[in-house]
Amino acid sequence: MSGFLTLVARELRRAWMQGGLVLPIAFFLLVAILFPFALGPDSALLARVAGGVIWASALLAALLPVERLVAPDLENGTIDQLVVRGMADATIAAAKMVGHWLGFAPLLMLASGIAAALLGADGAALVRIEIGLLIGSPGLAALGVATAALTAGLRGAGAVAGLVMLPLAIPLLIFGAGSIAAAPGALKLLGAVSLLLVAGAPFVAGLAMKLARD
Repeated sequence: MSGFLTLVARELRRAWMQGGLVLPIAFFLLVAILFPFALGPDSALLARVAGGVIWASALLAALLPVERLVAPDLENGTIDQLVVRGMADATIAAAKMVGHWLGFAPLLMLASGIAAALLGADGAALVRIEIGLLIGSPGLAALGVATAALTAGLRGAGAVAGLVMLPLAIPLLIFGAGSIAAAPGALKLLGAVSLLLVAGAPFVAGLAMKLARD
């Protein structure tokens, strides 16, 4: 357990040093600021699209640091050393997933208050936004780590990661935006999809890292 927590702390420290805690949130807020300019001052329209805008922005914010999550540790031999010390690939992936989530999700939830205000969402919608992000953002983090492992070592990994991650994130986007609009059962479906991704991503990422080392 101590090795797992140490690796989580390392991921957070590296994210902070490389700007990984700031850039995704800045990008998230930038998207939220641009949408009102693009759609105009129609407050009713902005409120209707707020859920989709916030969730699409959250997905892109989670995607930004994908290139640094796995590939550097494969290239410099860090993962090899961790495996030699007895840590399983899936455990390494799970630690990276937790570190990635802690790196962007809490700040993202704070920034969502600003985004909701810019998009004209009311207090009840903001509560649903925060609950949805709390439930769904672990799924985004899981997808990010799995995508990072699958694309590690590929030329143009950032673009490839987008092509891999964006289609897989569609259920999260649909149910996340639906939960903000108070669609029946959307929050439960969001939780189910997020839980499935969190449970499966460490094994997918671990297998991908193992194959990349062989």
